[in-house]
Amino acid sequence: MNTLTTHVHSCCHTLKKIFGLTLLSAFAHNSFAVGPPEKEDLIFGFIKLTDMAPLAIAYEKHFFEDEGLFVELEAQANWRVLLDGVISGELDGAHMLAGQPLGATIGYGTEAHIITAFTMDLNGNAITVSNDVWDRMKPHLNLDEDGKPIHPNSAAALKPVIEHYEDEGDSFRMGMVFPVSTHNYELRYWLSAGGIHPGYYAPQRGDTSGQIDADVLLSVTPPPQMPSTLDAGTIHGYSVGEPWNQQAVFRDIGVPVITDYDIRNNIAEKVFGVSNEWAEENPNTHIRVVKALIRAGKWLDEENNANREEAAKIISASRYVGADYEVIANSMTGIFEYEKGDVREAPDFNVFFRHNATYPYPSDAVWYLTQMRRWGQIPEQKPDDWYMEMASKVFRPDIYEKAARALIDEGTMSPEDFPNFDEETGFRPPSHTTFIDGIEFDAKQPNAYLTQFDIGLQGDETP
Repeated sequence: MNTLTTHVHSCCHTLKKIFGLTLLSAFAHNSFAVGPPEKEDLIFGFIKLTDMAPLAIAYEKHFFEDEGLFVELEAQANWRVLLDGVISGELDGAHMLAGQPLGATIGYGTEAHIITAFTMDLNGNAITVSNDVWDRMKPHLNLDEDGKPIHPNSAAALKPVIEHYEDEGDSFRMGMVFPVSTHNYELRYWLSAGGIHPGYYAPQRGDTSGQIDADVLLSVTPPPQMPSTLDAGTIHGYSVGEPWNQQAVFRDIGVPVITDYDIRNNIAEKVFGVSNEWAEENPNTHIRVVKALIRAGKWLDEENNANREEAAKIISASRYVGADYEVIANSMTGIFEYEKGDVREAPDFNVFFRHNATYPYPSDAVWYLTQMRRWGQIPEQKPDDWYMEMASKVFRPDIYEKAARALIDEGTMSPEDFPNFDEETGFRPPSHTTFIDGIEFDAKQPNAYLTQFDIGLQGDETP
């Protein structure tokens, strides 16, 4: 920000403090106008991952300031610290795993009512294994005429490798970032689709390891520590967001074997979460935050990802992700490198706006809840309407719609940028094409969905 711009914004901030009004809303004249922010100075938390980009862009492009908001962005040590900060009020909101608001609201771990009115991105993760594991997997993969793996790679190719490690007296260990993380559920989905049991949780018995009956031992590792933990041999593979899969390629210590786009695609990955109490106390502020983030998402995807190189440079700064631009650009700009030199097009590896990416679909929340039930984090059977109730309690398209309609009314965005709010139900149509095992997911029938799996809890089963 240049000196003149800084001075102007500083003056505006001072005026608002003195007169207690929001300059931008003073001239509001339409039915979708948003009132003055109840709170102007905000602190948002994030984890050092490329999908924190909407926060960085909303800050760097002054979208927050356009809404009369003065935001500080603070990197957090891990997902638990971040969640605790939102619950305690130290953070006004944060970049969150899609499962975090759900897990907190249903009382898995720390209990608190957390909501989201904005999905930060779709996709963006991968599963990486060590070079040794990859070398042992390759003979069991389908290869093309050039000797390159035909994607997507099934976890069935990992089964004989796990058996090899067991024969040598070594448990097969993989890292994921948090018990209610997308990475945990994607890794479990991929493993189980290949006939490998990832283990159950039994919180009713005090067992939150997630390793009951497991063929593979999954444990929590913070994202930035994934490559070094793999290199040390503490784990044999991991599921994480970028840039930490590409980092393994650049350091020549591991190989990404599959991206989450090929496991299950276009379901909410990260969200922007706030406490329900904060949202009720600051409704205008909340809507204004969502407005700024929607604009950031659009900027990130517009003109066929034309802004992605600039975005990668912005978030490569140490105050954001703190990884080399080349590593971040490897996935952010529409390509993805698997085995070193095996670079493939991946235009939807990171999606920030297209496919209605920013809209908080309650049906996505239902899918996460089914996975919590499948692996025992929800220890008892729940009726279908419970899933609907919890999903609607946490994922809030009503708040998103207010922000979107205000942007449309201002002329900042157009109706074509959003779902048709007069017809949108918040539930994606049933689909089997987005899942690696071809199983159809119908969010309105969660219990019936769970009965389709060979591995996982069904009905009133408990681990």
